[in-house]
Amino acid sequence: MVKLSVNINKIATLRNARGGNNPDLISMAKDIESFGADGITIHPRPDERHITYNDAVSLPTVIKKEFNIEGNPIDKFIDLVNKIKPNQVTLVPDKVDAITSNSGWDTIKNQNFLKEVISDFKSRGIRTSIFVDPELKFIEGAKECGADRIELYTESFAVNFGNGNFKGINKYVEASILANKLNMGVNAGHDLNLKNINHFVSEIPFLDEVSIGHAIICESLYLGIENVINLYLQKINSAVKK
Repeated sequence: MVKLSVNINKIATLRNARGGNNPDLISMAKDIESFGADGITIHPRPDERHITYNDAVSLPTVIKKEFNIEGNPIDKFIDLVNKIKPNQVTLVPDKVDAITSNSGWDTIKNQNFLKEVISDFKSRGIRTSIFVDPELKFIEGAKECGADRIELYTESFAVNFGNGNFKGINKYVEASILANKLNMGVNAGHDLNLKNINHFVSEIPFLDEVSIGHAIICESLYLGIENVINLYLQKINSAVKK
């Protein structure tokens, strides 16, 4: 069974745009789990432009399934992870000013650093995953770093799929097979959506989990906005008739 972890960053972005607490991030996390999601993912940035560090501290009190926190392991992030002790931490090499994650780790060049961070997290019972491009040398490097899992960076797959190049998935298949051979679990995320998720999941062996956020929020707008507009029209028309 492949699990779905829902990234709620964009919900926090919407909340922060107006201030206040609408939408209520904590309630949304509870609802998303109740709707069937297998877990919640957050990715706090140092500038707290969407998920805040206070959000990260509050969420474990309501999440009943899996809690995954992503981020670049700077000191502030490491302290946060060790404080809240999520089920899983996913290490992502995003720069401070990055809009979104745009590359995986070079697990060879950064091996000593990653080994130290992963050893610390694992000593506290936190499962650790490394965000990587689907290159076999980086999969092997992740194993040398002591990672429990890898998360495959799937933007390349999504672009190829959108352009009709279905062979773009082959390197992901190879990466997953190697990770399994090395006794690491396999997660995946970035630009997965309703159009490409079936193909990806059906083709990738040994896949444990996908993490999806931006697409879910965008698709929810398209799939739900007609209903909401009609509800508003009903309310307005019923008021006018009184």
